[in-house]
Amino acid sequence: MGFAYARADPDGREADAERFSALVKALTGKEPRIRRLKNGKIKIECYGGHLEGFMRYAELAAVIKRWLEETSRR
Repeated sequence: MGFAYARADPDGREADAERFSALVKALTGKEPRIRRLKNGKIKIECYGGHLEGFMRYAELAAVIKRWLEETSRR
């Protein structure tokens, strides 16, 4: 599991959490869990499916880098 906290000031945390959630869903196809804590913080939780989705981009970056090196298109 991975997590992040909405970091905006107290009035902007909700919007910050919504933007981050939308980004995670766009990249992985799955919505993260959003938890509103008693202290006013908002915690965004990502699980295995999300983390696997993020790994696809790391793999893609390595392939692109190798392709650029092989074709000398830097």
